[in-house]
Amino acid sequence: MRQAIVLHFVVGILACLSVSHVEADDPYRFLTWEVSYGDISPLGVKQRGILVNGQFPGPTVNAVTNDNVIVNVINKLDEPLLITWNGVKQRKTSWQDGVLGTNCPIPPNSNWTYRMQMKDQIGTFTYFPSTLMHRAAGGFGGFNILARSVIPVPYPKPYEEFTVLVSDWWKKDHKELQNILDSGAPFPLPDGILINGLPRSTSFSVLPGQTYLFRVSNVGLTTSINFRIQGHTLILVEVEGSHTAQEVYESLDIHVGQSSSFLVTVHENPNDYFIVASTRFTKPIFTATADLQLEGSRSPASGQLPTGPTYEVHWSMKQARTVRWNLTANAARPNPQGSFHYGTINVIRTLVLANSAENINGKKRYCVNKISFENPETPLKLADYFNIPGVFTLNSTQDTPPAGPAVLGTSVIGTTLHDFVEIVFQNNENTIQSWHFDGYDFWTVGFGGGQWNTTMRRRFYNLVDAPTRYTVQVYPNGWSAILVSLDNKGMWNLRSAIWPRRYLGQELYVRVWNNEVSPYTEYDIPENAILCGKAKK
Repeated sequence: MRQAIVLHFVVGILACLSVSHVEADDPYRFLTWEVSYGDISPLGVKQRGILVNGQFPGPTVNAVTNDNVIVNVINKLDEPLLITWNGVKQRKTSWQDGVLGTNCPIPPNSNWTYRMQMKDQIGTFTYFPSTLMHRAAGGFGGFNILARSVIPVPYPKPYEEFTVLVSDWWKKDHKELQNILDSGAPFPLPDGILINGLPRSTSFSVLPGQTYLFRVSNVGLTTSINFRIQGHTLILVEVEGSHTAQEVYESLDIHVGQSSSFLVTVHENPNDYFIVASTRFTKPIFTATADLQLEGSRSPASGQLPTGPTYEVHWSMKQARTVRWNLTANAARPNPQGSFHYGTINVIRTLVLANSAENINGKKRYCVNKISFENPETPLKLADYFNIPGVFTLNSTQDTPPAGPAVLGTSVIGTTLHDFVEIVFQNNENTIQSWHFDGYDFWTVGFGGGQWNTTMRRRFYNLVDAPTRYTVQVYPNGWSAILVSLDNKGMWNLRSAIWPRRYLGQELYVRVWNNEVSPYTEYDIPENAILCGKAKK
């Protein structure tokens, strides 16, 4: 079988000749990233961080709808590595998704080149390492997709845009945190939270009276946050590629893995202001601040920090229901978002997925419908492509939570291309959950408490203007419901965005399939694909 091909892009035209599965007529952006260890001290204690081109956080990627983004990742770590692109749909090519179910990891001291097109997407996204507990040491950054100039956005052009990455943080090394999980011990609370890699001192320079777009993402491991700016209101205009009705907020909850974009008009009074992020549903509450620095300011930010919610779960759920789709706005295409009447489409299948904390073989594990996921040595996508037996069994996970003991397994749900599916995330635990679906966005149609049943559709579902997004929160002892059109063929990771839970098994894969072999439905295996496990033999 083919060996991995090491690619070096020297000049743009040669690179274009080597690129497959991207569109030649659209612009190209070529990036070379060296991922390495380096010393950082975000909380005042020197520790080993994961840097991208020497930066922590990593560089922000700014692309435009339909751009081809080619990223040559050079792994200088001492362990295999993958980068995943949180929210980038990877249309027709789950080969580029950067998770262990689709890709063999990049070995140390070698490289692999991702070839991605930002097909029909706009919005605020992120990237981070998907392997082991690497993201606890960094390696994350912002990934923004701007609209094409011919597609209007539903708000005036801001004076400038800012990318804001909020993360919980630990002073422990990522391998120490991994060992804690491997031992079965409880995962510790964070030691603090950061805004763009710092608990304080990050600053954003602005002009009085001007309007700015803040793209805010929660890139943490475990912790929901609340975001606010002293003395200012936030106009929510986008969540994860979906233009929203422009509600005004004093503060907004952003859960693990989620992104939101706000318009902020700076006061004329030339004083600085605090930007605040604080944790939700934790004891104690951790807070990070940054500075909104006005040109000509006469004084630094001062006074009491604006207060935010702390433990109020119902407050957060009520707020979540106020985030609505902007039905008349265009997204990446000229047609209005609201022209797709999702609430009138027949649901083909309902999946009720219950998370649980279990003890399996004397060790703590996290499960979905009683199965705790184990990654096989052969990526699922490679096993599927090469028809390798014994790697996974379709539909080993039941559509509803079963009785009986929890087990280890490799969960793959089989679906058909273009199925329209309802997924209910049932959370019977006392902690908030967050779920992410690679390759897709979905309509977040309902949130509720207690046990979901079919009457919830009539009582709680928003079938008119629910926003689409790629990560949804599930409140303690409650449920969240989504509708998703499975129009992207491939093998796609459906996982807990709360990383310790994902590391210990709270994930599965969804195989979206038809029997047509055609680039119109799915691209072929990349020429530079790394082969491992049974695919290499």
